[in-house]
Amino acid sequence: MPFVNMSGDVDNEYFCDGISEEIINALTKIKSLKVIARTSSFAFKGKDIDIRKIGEQLNVNTVLEGSIKKSQNKVRITAQLIDVKEGVHYWSRKYDRDLVDIFDLEDEISLAIADEVRNNFGYFDVQDHLVQQPTNSIDAYQLFLKGRSLQLKWTPKSIKKAISYYNEAIALDSKYAKAYYANLQCYGLLAMWGYMPYQEAIDLAINNLLIAKEIDTSLPEYPLSFVGRFFWEEWNFKNAFIHIDKVLAINPNHIDGLEAMAELCIVHGFFDKALMFANKLLEVDPLSGNNHYTLSHIYYYQHQFDKALESVNYALTLNPELELAHHLKCFCLIWLNKRELFNQLIQNTSLAEEKKLLFRLINESDAVIPENLIKKWEQPRSPETQLVPYDLFILSNSSYKSLAFSVLKEMINQRRGQIINYRQEPFIKPLQEIEGFAKLHRSNLSLSDIKPSSEEKEKSASSVLDDNQIEILKTELLKYFNEEEPYLNPQLSLTAVADVLGLNTNKVSYLINKAFNLNFNDFVNSYRLKQFKKMALNPKNTHLTILGLAFDSGFNSKSVFNTYFKKTEHLTPRAWLKANS
Repeated sequence: MPFVNMSGDVDNEYFCDGISEEIINALTKIKSLKVIARTSSFAFKGKDIDIRKIGEQLNVNTVLEGSIKKSQNKVRITAQLIDVKEGVHYWSRKYDRDLVDIFDLEDEISLAIADEVRNNFGYFDVQDHLVQQPTNSIDAYQLFLKGRSLQLKWTPKSIKKAISYYNEAIALDSKYAKAYYANLQCYGLLAMWGYMPYQEAIDLAINNLLIAKEIDTSLPEYPLSFVGRFFWEEWNFKNAFIHIDKVLAINPNHIDGLEAMAELCIVHGFFDKALMFANKLLEVDPLSGNNHYTLSHIYYYQHQFDKALESVNYALTLNPELELAHHLKCFCLIWLNKRELFNQLIQNTSLAEEKKLLFRLINESDAVIPENLIKKWEQPRSPETQLVPYDLFILSNSSYKSLAFSVLKEMINQRRGQIINYRQEPFIKPLQEIEGFAKLHRSNLSLSDIKPSSEEKEKSASSVLDDNQIEILKTELLKYFNEEEPYLNPQLSLTAVADVLGLNTNKVSYLINKAFNLNFNDFVNSYRLKQFKKMALNPKNTHLTILGLAFDSGFNSKSVFNTYFKKTEHLTPRAWLKANS
């Protein structure tokens, strides 16, 4: 289910987008609910696209459409749930609140959405609260959202500006954990990209972490903050796995956690596991170019170059600025020997000569490396960031394999992220025959370490209702509906039924799903439909309209009544009435 933000409030776009993301993140906490992440949900913002097309692209049955408007200290949020197939708005609500109540409002909306989805599609467990108040300062929260909007532009300038907003938020609330964690991520990125002196950026990142962990270690950002260090800096893959696993234990749909787990599996050649996490990424965020790039990388390392090319082309359609995807496409065209497409791709790009040389080395037996390049590559290498090591790939496929091996060994000793997948890289395969290759780096992680745990699932299932309880409560529920006729109340809710039975809403939803194989709304509407038929066939009611009879039977919406009637009877209400008069 995606949140399609239709807000036109340009001046407060950072705020509208931030609130939308908060609601999305809140809903991802419900483990059995499929929620589409920010990148894919926001792809439709401000666009007039048929709701069925959105559902098709995201592979969902329900779309949450909404808008957010902010005016001084007031906020208005509208939300509606739409059935993609039928185009029916089966729930809608408008909220007008003071800005000071924004966290309670986010929680209220998230819970209402979760309840309505469950009422229409079947049982899943919903927590008592989905949004926790992260700060006591609304001004600090707005500054955080401004910083978040800039950070997500992923440019050095925007990230540095984001840090300034996070620092302003911290100045207003020194206990704002999420602002410290956001700073930590920003400084880490600036360090890795080389846009700040490395040690200075790392020191600032660590300082923010030390403060944040004293405030709140329950956020997924806490274990995630260790992943960069263990994974990319130290190549301590066992510790990296432990912390990624903690992230996913807090939020199984966490985008950064899923991506890190997929990349960790790629490093070790655990491709079945890598595909599992990559596909989960695409399920949660199907229109992310980066996620399709991750999938294409798996195919590439499996030497499925045609599939890798198809996937990376789609990634570039979604995000033409994804530079690593351009390089991966170049590699696929080299291995597939698609010379014309390759030449078109590398026009006006950096390192064009190196790319051409690599193409010739792979596809032409008489290709040689110019002497000036050999002399250049024999020099000691500086540790500056190098996005793709073309020199290493070229040397590995030439007669200079010993030089290539020494270059690779040096890069491994420096823990260079560009060659972290060196054991899987097709261009480096010729070096695997050299003595000492297997000893270049030994991972402390094994395939047996990466196994899904069913403990949480078993715990969840066993804590609901057993078969004996279901039979007893089923009798009570039927007695209540047959004698009290609560379905005639158009505002009847799962909460109201739960109160009568003395249960919580999770257990009542589970009861109806297991005992009748129905969701709550279909269970209630089945009684309303029976009542409608009874009233419609009574000669005393011939003066009433079909819609009037539907409302008298407890239906509260014309579209819901018509949709449910046709789904159940395979006829329109009018056709059914004519056939049964």
